This record gives sequence, structure tokens and C-alpha cells, in this order.
Amino acid sequence: MEVLAFGVQADERPLIESAFAGHQEVRCLSVFLDEDTAPIATGHEIISTSVNADLNPRVLETLAAGGTRMIAQRSTGFNNIDLDVAERLGITVARVSYYSPYSVAEFAWALAMAVNRRIVRAATRTRDFDFRLDGLMGRDMHGRTAGVLGTGKIGEAFARIAHGFGMDLLGWDVAENPECVRLGMKYVPKERLLAESDLITLHVPLLPETQRLIDADALKAMKDDAILINSSRGGLIDTAALVAELREGRFTGVGLDVYEAEAGLFFLDRSLEAVDDDTLVRLVTFPNVLVTSHQAYYTEDAVGQIIEATVRNVLDYTAGRRSENVLVPRS
Repeated sequence: MEVLAFGVQADERPLIESAFAGHQEVRCLSVFLDEDTAPIATGHEIISTSVNADLNPRVLETLAAGGTRMIAQRSTGFNNIDLDVAERLGITVARVSYYSPYSVAEFAWALAMAVNRRIVRAATRTRDFDFRLDGLMGRDMHGRTAGVLGTGKIGEAFARIAHGFGMDLLGWDVAENPECVRLGMKYVPKERLLAESDLITLHVPLLPETQRLIDADALKAMKDDAILINSSRGGLIDTAALVAELREGRFTGVGLDVYEAEAGLFFLDRSLEAVDDDTLVRLVTFPNVLVTSHQAYYTEDAVGQIIEATVRNVLDYTAGRRSENVLVPRS
């Protein structure tokens, strides 16, 4: 039985082929799964998808008609999959419930420090042999306040780094993390966290109740010189509202590794095409904004763990086993 893997990056391919060796045959495709590419899966009982796959009802119906019975998603997030339709069609769905939280937390800090210390602007200047310091002044993180929205494994890892910087910690979540409390974190209402934090970072999942968690009102509640970081899911921020605040000259810096309309853009080369997303085009023009293409998870450690878990999910399916990674069980 051959597993068909969609949306495989060049760096991932040898890791996937090595992990599946001796267990299952696997064929890696660079194209992402969507309505146009779904027919490629015909005849494959098991497919593997990336977080930017579009598993809407029409795609799932095409997969089911072609014989697909199992989807192994190579990510923790699964908001791109219509689970109700998958269940109705008898398609088992599994994801990766855990991988290195340090990959995302460390990258979130890389974004924070890059926008705080104007690293990209400084590097661009020095390539042109412009060594002036005008406009490059940042701030110490020591003694300032970090607000962590979502204090699970990734939020905890971010908080540990913030603690190492000597920052005060504010947290917001449905439940307190004892490890964060030991670091001195105070859990407060979201409104207080937004109003008092110098650095705000998002580490909550994208759910109906967290959709646009950072809306126009939340943005207005933040300090004018706050730093906002999102390495979780793009849909947590109302991007149009963020652009409106940036136009008013607010925020020291904004670092975004995700974007609410990233499907069809991120992971692809669109450098020779006209991008018709006016919001994104405007967003990247601000000098205090840094946008990266959903790469926070992209370390050898994290990707290796994701692939190992994906292999286990496939083997569990073929053996009729069920694990905590299963979102839609085998019918």
C-alpha cells in the first residue's frame, strides 16, 4: 500500500522517505491538496497532508470517491479539515497532537527581537554599506512585561525564555499552567493583559471562540508601543483592523509567522506574480512589521517528530489501533 503525501517541502522529503522505509511505501508530492489536485489521490487508501491543504467538503468527497479512507495530517492544527464531512464519508483523520514546543517558542522570540532591534532594516542597510544607526533604536526586554495568550506547552516555553530575560509575566488561558505560575506568571483577564503588556504573543488554537481573538477593540486596548507576535494561527488576528492601527503609527513592532488568508500564498513562490491580497500587500510595507511564511515549526527536531508521529498514525490505522492523535476514528 502506497501512502501519497501532499505538500512536501524539499527539506522534508528525505526525512519522510527515511521514516516510512521498512513500513510503507510513500510517494511525496510538492503540490498541496485542494480541489484541483484531489483527483491525484485516486487509488490511494492513505494520504498525508500539510496544514495548508484545503480539505473542504468537495475535496473530501473527491477523495472518498477515489478510495481514500485515511488522512494523516502532518500538523497539530486541523481547522482546514471538515471533520463532520470526513466522518460522514467514513474517512479516518489523524493529526500530530504534539511536537517540540521549543521550535515555535524560539521562533516567536526571534520575531520579537527582530522587530524590537530592527534587525531586518539594519541588515539591509549594511548590505548597502550604510552603517548609520538612525531609526534602529530598540528597547531592553529586561524589566518589561510579556503577555502570553495561551499557556500550553508552547506558551510555557515562551514564558521560560521571557523569564530568562527578566520580564514580568502575565497569562491568559482557560486553565492555569502550574509551571507558568512557578515562573511568577499572573493570570489576568485578557483586557488587563492587553493593556499592561509590552510584548504580547499568541499561542492559542484557532477555534470558533478564538476566531479573531485580537479584533479592533483588542488592538485599541494595547499600548501604542507594544510588540505583537503571532506564531500560532492567522485567524486569531483581524488583519484589516491591524492594518488600520498600523496606519495610525501604533506599535513598536508586529511579527507574524501566520496570516488569516495564507492558503494559496504561503509555501509557494509568488514572486513573479501579482498578489491580489491588498491587505497582505499593505501589511508588508510597514517598516515595523515582519512577516514570515509559517515556518516557526520548521526545525529538524520538530519536523522529525511530526513525521515520526505521522508514520505511527498510518501504522495504527493499518493495524486497527486508535491513539490520542485520531480526530475521526476508523468506521
